[in-house]
Amino acid sequence: MSPTPPPAKQVPSVRSFHGDSVTDPYAWLCDKEDPDTIAFLNAENDYTQALTAGQEDLRGAIFGEIKARVQETDLSVPVRRGDWWYYGRTVEGQQYGLQCRTAAKPGDDTPPLAADGAAGKDGALPGEEVMLDANQLAGDSEFFSLGALSVSPDGRQLAYSTDYAGDERFTLRIKNLETGELAADEIPNTFYGAAWSLDGSALFYVTVDDAWRPWRVWRHLVGTPHSEDAVVFEEADEKFWVGVGLTRSQRFLVVSSASKVTSEVWLLDAAEPEGELRVVRPRQPGLEYSVEHQLFADGRQRLLVLHNDGAVNFELAEAPVDDPSRWTTLIAGQDSTRLLDVDAFTEFLVVDYRRDGLTGLRVIRADGSGYDVDFPEPIYTVSPGGTPDADASQYRLHYESLVTPDSVYDCVMATGELILRRRQPVLPAPDGREYRPEDYQQFREWATAPDGTQVPISLVCRRGTPRDGSAPGLLYGYGSYEISMDPHFSIARLSLLDRGFVYAIAHIRGGGELGRTWYDDGKMLHKKNTFSDFVACARHLVTEHWTTAGRLVARGGSAGGLLMGAAVNLAPDAFAGIVAQVPFVDALTSILDPSLPLTVTEWEEWGDPLHDREVYQYMKSYTPYENVRPVEYPPILAVTSLNDTRVLYREPARWIARLQATAQGGPFLLKTEMNAGHGGRSGRYDAWHEEAFVLAWIIETAKASRTGS
Repeated sequence: MSPTPPPAKQVPSVRSFHGDSVTDPYAWLCDKEDPDTIAFLNAENDYTQALTAGQEDLRGAIFGEIKARVQETDLSVPVRRGDWWYYGRTVEGQQYGLQCRTAAKPGDDTPPLAADGAAGKDGALPGEEVMLDANQLAGDSEFFSLGALSVSPDGRQLAYSTDYAGDERFTLRIKNLETGELAADEIPNTFYGAAWSLDGSALFYVTVDDAWRPWRVWRHLVGTPHSEDAVVFEEADEKFWVGVGLTRSQRFLVVSSASKVTSEVWLLDAAEPEGELRVVRPRQPGLEYSVEHQLFADGRQRLLVLHNDGAVNFELAEAPVDDPSRWTTLIAGQDSTRLLDVDAFTEFLVVDYRRDGLTGLRVIRADGSGYDVDFPEPIYTVSPGGTPDADASQYRLHYESLVTPDSVYDCVMATGELILRRRQPVLPAPDGREYRPEDYQQFREWATAPDGTQVPISLVCRRGTPRDGSAPGLLYGYGSYEISMDPHFSIARLSLLDRGFVYAIAHIRGGGELGRTWYDDGKMLHKKNTFSDFVACARHLVTEHWTTAGRLVARGGSAGGLLMGAAVNLAPDAFAGIVAQVPFVDALTSILDPSLPLTVTEWEEWGDPLHDREVYQYMKSYTPYENVRPVEYPPILAVTSLNDTRVLYREPARWIARLQATAQGGPFLLKTEMNAGHGGRSGRYDAWHEEAFVLAWIIETAKASRTGS
C-alpha cells in the first residue's frame, strides 16, 4: 500500500480584517519553536522520501550526468583591479570555491588564463595568493554562505562576512592580505555588502532592523571595537531598504535608500570617511534614480544619473559633482528601450538596456559616438561581467543562450572588437556523448493572454524532438519585481533535453522582459495578469503541439512559487505536475503582518491589504493558500528551508497541509531542508543532489501522466 500523508492537526485560528473573518486551521505551524511543527516537517520529509524512493536510481544518474559535464577544477577569467588580477576557482571534490589573486604586470590587459596552460593541476595560477578558501571557513558546517567580499582600494585588506545558518545574518571580519592575519575586528549581525574608504582606514556596512529590513549604514574604523562604530545613515521609513557601495572611480561612497517605487542617493567623499553625506536629489514619490561617477582622463568629472523622471523606461542624465540635483539629459527615454544601468570609465560609457524582450549593451565613446554590441543568435542574454578598473580600455561581458554556454568576452571599447576569453566547458556525459550546440534548437514564440496581450516564450529542445504533442515539457516562470527570466544555458537542463523534454520560459507580465509597463501590468491590482499569462503560455505549448497538458510540468520559486500556486488553482487541468520552491503561497497572511520580514517593503509591490480593503479582497481572491479547492489537482512538490528569512517555511507547510486535507489528486509533497536558507543547500555537490532530486521528480511525474500509471 502507498504511504499516506502525515495527519496535520487542525486548531482553528481566526483572522479578521475589513469585516472579513477567515478561519485558519494550520496557523499553529507558524511557531518554529513548537515541537509539533518540527515533528510535522520531519513527518512530511519522511512521506516525501517514501513516495520518491523509486526515483533513487534516476536521481543518481542525473547527479552523475551533472557532475560528469561540469569541469570541477576550474578558474574564472581574472579581472584586473589596480596591481592585481582577481579570480575565483574551484577544485574537484571541494564544495566551495577559493577567492584568489595574482600580481599584474604594468600595462597588461590580457588576463592569465588556465586554457593557456598557466594553471597548475589544482587550477592555481603562478604567483597565486589565496585570499579566502570557503572550504576552510565552512569546515563541517551543514550550511555556509558569504555575504560580503570587498578588497580595500590599496589591495591590502579584505572584508568578508559569513553565515552558517541560512538566515542571512552575517558576521563581518577583516583580513590583512599582506600578513594573512585576521584583525580583532568582528562585527555580528550584518547585511550583505561592505565598502571601504579610499585609504582603507574605514569600512562601511549595513545592519537590519527587527523585520530584517536593511536600515542603517555604519562606519567602522579599522582597529577599533565595533561597539564604537558610528551610524552614518538611518532610514526610518519602513518601505525603504538601504545599501552601500563605492563608485568605480573610488572617489565616492554611495548610500542608496530605495522602496519599490522611490529612491534616494547620498554621496560621501571616499577620501574623507568621517565627512558628511550629501543627497543627490531628495526623494520624491515615484522618482527612482541611481548614480555613477565618471572621472575623465583629463581630470574632468561628472555624475551620471539613470532616472525615470518623465521617462517610464528611464533616461540617462549628467550632473555636476558640486550641484548633483541639476540633471541634463544625455540619452532620452524611449518607449521601445528600458535603460537598466550605466558603467563609466575614463574614456567610455557602457549602457545596459533591454529592447524587444532581449538584453543589450551600448558603448559610447568620449566624443559621443557609439555602437551596440551585436550577437548573431535570435535569442540570447548579454550582461555586464564586472570591470572594476575605471581606466579600463576593455569591457568584460557575459553572453549565453539556451544552447550556447556562458561565454566571457572582453570588448575593446574603442573598436568594438570582441575577444572570447572563456566559454563554460561542458564535458562529455557519462556515456561519452559530447555536448554539441547544433544538436539542440531554440525558439521564440508568443502566447495570447485572455486580454489579447502577446506573451513571449523562449523554448529549447533537442533537434528532432517530435512536434506532435508526445514530448514531455517543463514550463518555468517567475513574473514579479521587474525581474526578467532571460534565456540562459544550464548543464543540469541537458538531463531533461536528452530525455526528450521541451523546456520553456514564460516571459510573463510582472517581470521586466518588455520594459517597465510590462512590470506595472503584473503588480498590485493587475497581479492576476501574471497568472493568466502563465496559463496562456501553458495552453499555447499544447495548442502548438510542443507537448500536452498530461505531459507538462510547471516550475517556479519564491514569488514564482506564488505563481505556481495561483496558476494551478486557476487551471489545475493545464499541468501534469507542479514544482514550487520556497514558494510565497500565503502572500495575504504574510503581507497583513508588518512584524514579519519584508512585509512593509512589499506593500508597493502587492498592495497594502492591512489598510486597503480593495487590496485585501483582491489578494484574497488569488493567494494560493486560501483558494485551494476540493477538485482534482496534479501532483505537487514543494521545497522549502527551515531558516529561510525571505519566504518563511510556514507558507509551503500550511499550503501542503491544506492541499492534503482538501484537494483531490496529488500526491502533494513537502521537502524541507532543516539547515538551509532561501537559496537551498549551499555546497555545489549538495546543490547538484537537490537539483537531481527535483529533476527526477519532474521526469517521473511527466512519465506517469503520459502512461496513465
